[in-house]
Amino acid sequence: MPNYIRNKNSGATYFFTINLHDRQSDLLITQINELRQAYQKVQQKMPFTTDAIVILPDHIHALWTLPDNDTDYPTRIRLFKTYFTRQLSATLKHTNNRSRKRQKESGVWQRRYWEHTILDDIDYNQHIDYIHNNPVKHGYAVSPADWEYSTFHREVKSGRYDLDWAGGDGAESAFGER
Repeated sequence: MPNYIRNKNSGATYFFTINLHDRQSDLLITQINELRQAYQKVQQKMPFTTDAIVILPDHIHALWTLPDNDTDYPTRIRLFKTYFTRQLSATLKHTNNRSRKRQKESGVWQRRYWEHTILDDIDYNQHIDYIHNNPVKHGYAVSPADWEYSTFHREVKSGRYDLDWAGGDGAESAFGER
């Protein structure tokens, strides 16, 4: 069995990719209100800053900065997955996978996630751009401004991006902002 070693730096900024088990699913979009509730519950329980996020139908990219003297992003991700999964109906959580059944796991999330510690300002900026352009990369939108499930419009308001960055001029909306 592999022994995964996670990099943990107090107060650091991390890039994450969190995938659904079924990569053909659109569960994260069809259950967006439940996803938002789970995310907010984690932020209340264990605060962190969301520097950027994009929700695609089958995966999430996020950039989080943890508070000083805090390295516990694994618990945050575990809680997020758990809170979201608990809100789903039994049919959405069902799995035929024997290993998952033995471990009493649902069929919703991939067991692992990708984590990268942000190294410097260049790395930070590249990851924010990657997050916001990801819906275009996957063919879900013509421009970042057209995808409503991201922090792109928050970044437009802050002056980081022009609305037509990467060719967009879409309507205003953002994940987690109402």
